[in-house]
Amino acid sequence: MSVLLAFAAPLSDYLSGTIGFELNSYLQDYVGKVGIILLLIFVLITYPAIRFKFTPERIGALFRSAKKEIKTEFKQASEDVFVPIDNALTDEAEAIKAAFENKSETLDPTISKPSKMDQTETLKTESTSAALEIEIPKEEEEEHLDIEVEKIIEEKSETDNLSDKLVADFGEFDPTLELSNYQFPPLDLLKKYDNEGVTINQEELEENKNRIVETLNNYKIGIASIKATIGPTVTLYEIVPDAGIRISKIKNLEDDIALSLSALGIRIIAPIPGKGTIGIEVPNKNATVVSMRSVIASQKFQKTDMHLPIAIGKTISNETLVIDLAKMPHLLMAGATGQGKSVGLNAVLTSLLYKKHPAEVKFVLVDPKKVELTLFNKIERHYLAKLPGEAEAIITDNTKVINTLNSLCIEMDNRYEMLKNALCRNIVEYNKKFKDRKLNPNDGHAYLPYIVLVVDEFADLIMTAGKEVETPVARLAQLARAIGIHLIIATQRPSVNVITGIIKANFPARIAFRVSSKIDSRTILDAGGADQLIGRGDMLYTQGNDMIRIQCAFVDTPEVERIVDFIGAQKAYPDAYLLPEYEGEEGGTSLDIDISERDKLFKDAAEIIVTAQQGSASLLQRKLKLGYNRAGRIIDQLEAAGIVGGFEGSKARQVLITDLVALDQLLENEGQ
Repeated sequence: MSVLLAFAAPLSDYLSGTIGFELNSYLQDYVGKVGIILLLIFVLITYPAIRFKFTPERIGALFRSAKKEIKTEFKQASEDVFVPIDNALTDEAEAIKAAFENKSETLDPTISKPSKMDQTETLKTESTSAALEIEIPKEEEEEHLDIEVEKIIEEKSETDNLSDKLVADFGEFDPTLELSNYQFPPLDLLKKYDNEGVTINQEELEENKNRIVETLNNYKIGIASIKATIGPTVTLYEIVPDAGIRISKIKNLEDDIALSLSALGIRIIAPIPGKGTIGIEVPNKNATVVSMRSVIASQKFQKTDMHLPIAIGKTISNETLVIDLAKMPHLLMAGATGQGKSVGLNAVLTSLLYKKHPAEVKFVLVDPKKVELTLFNKIERHYLAKLPGEAEAIITDNTKVINTLNSLCIEMDNRYEMLKNALCRNIVEYNKKFKDRKLNPNDGHAYLPYIVLVVDEFADLIMTAGKEVETPVARLAQLARAIGIHLIIATQRPSVNVITGIIKANFPARIAFRVSSKIDSRTILDAGGADQLIGRGDMLYTQGNDMIRIQCAFVDTPEVERIVDFIGAQKAYPDAYLLPEYEGEEGGTSLDIDISERDKLFKDAAEIIVTAQQGSASLLQRKLKLGYNRAGRIIDQLEAAGIVGGFEGSKARQVLITDLVALDQLLENEGQ
């Protein structure tokens, strides 16, 4: 600043001081006056920038801020000038204008345009209205109003109103009300074994592991890791082979591993589904019993919400397996004699007796052996179903089996008709609707219990009745799921002529006990493995996907006896659940004399009978693949023709024609 004052007043040092005066003189000698001017300008620019941080960016920001403020002021000014129009005054002005125009038209209808005076008055009116609008102050903003939506109440039909009223007055329909005091069997009726539970034998595990590793090493198969899962009767060894080992190579060593372990029932699972391991199942030296009590008492069974729960046994990992028969929807069981098939049926029935009320499930029991299911006669009026007029509910006669199966088909058709009228798709929806009192019993509706058909020896029925049994069984298997009829069929001969393609297609859930050959295993399971089981309840279960190895729960005859005695001692229904009546074909008490009514296989049957010299219906069934009823009618026709003798009880009929020549002569004489 002193230099600037000295430069401005160079003749005196009064303003700039001695230092400023001398410094100005010194700089003029070196840079001249132009240099001093440039230096002063530079200092004036740099000093504010350093002292007040007055940079070009800040200057630009100040300009933008000033510009924005100017725009805001102009906008506010324009908004302040605007005055909203008062609708009331505008309407008044419009009314005056309309009245004026109407008056002009009334005075002179021929005038299409208003006169100059009229136009002037109109303009005055409009200007007056405008003036009034400008003078009105600005209105306040309207307050925010919330809209209230009225709740829409759906109309109810008369039926719904009635059902709701009935439920409110009487509650839901209770199918168990008639036997409201019924008590389920207690667990104490089932036997508790001392050797239950899994015991770990470390020495046996180590020995089996060493033998498995040694056998695989002999075939240059290395193992990366091995793990054991101990079950009640079988231990699963899971191995992870070294990289590059083919699975098929291990699978082919099944017999070699069994030889090295000196054990029956070695089964290799290569690979285990869902795991990157190979399983080797080895039977335990000391198997433990899986009691029916242990599976019934399990939380899985006690807390299940399945419709038809079955506690069938325990898996290799010692977990209780509970399956739902209603979801299967039918079960096919097979196994050689003495391997646990009948015990498995008893386990199924016991599970349902412990879980379902008599009003909820009914059994149709078919027992060609006549000794396996007779104990359940004591609960006939609680749980069993039968044909009207029959003395016993458990069916042992093959003719009655055919009538019962056809009766179940009628029951199925009747139930489907009820579901159609109730607009329901399955028995669960129908029973729920009936419990809610939305279905009128006067219209033919009723609560529908589940019906479980149990056939203990299906092969015997096919051998004696053929198509007459297979046809209704196949029809029930195909259609009866939705209306609550479920089939459990057991056989000890799983051959292709017993378990046909039609039967297998409708029985996705299958249980295989030990069978004698790989062919039988493939017939029942569509896979091998059942021939490698160890028996005594050891079984494979599949529901169309993976196979599970299970130890079937053991329920002994005395236990079943105690259960049915406990149930049978309680109050029961007046009679067993009655199936629809079925009128079967005549059994052959009358003889066919008219030649035109003879069966088309009459001549073939006569030749078979004469050749074999054995007059029996079973012979015709086997040779001609006929059903029981048709073979019986042909025998009656042969008797009427004089080819065989009369009925002699269990003995075969006597053949009255000695050879085929005599037969031809007899038939020719009849044709004359």
